[in-house]
Amino acid sequence: MPISRREEVRIGMLVAVVLKEDQRTGKLTEGIVEKLLTNSNFHPHGIKVRLEDGLVGRVQEILED
Repeated sequence: MPISRREEVRIGMLVAVVLKEDQRTGKLTEGIVEKLLTNSNFHPHGIKVRLEDGLVGRVQEILED
């Protein structure tokens, strides 16, 4: 289930995101949040973030605070 509220996601968190190219399959990619890209407080498909390795995706799970 996507993490839809911006306040739940913080820089430095370990998260699982779905990349744009993986949206059909739902494959998740793990990484550490470098930057929040979604400006609104809520997005139904998940908050968009850039991970430290440069990948961009929407947060589906928070793995570690």
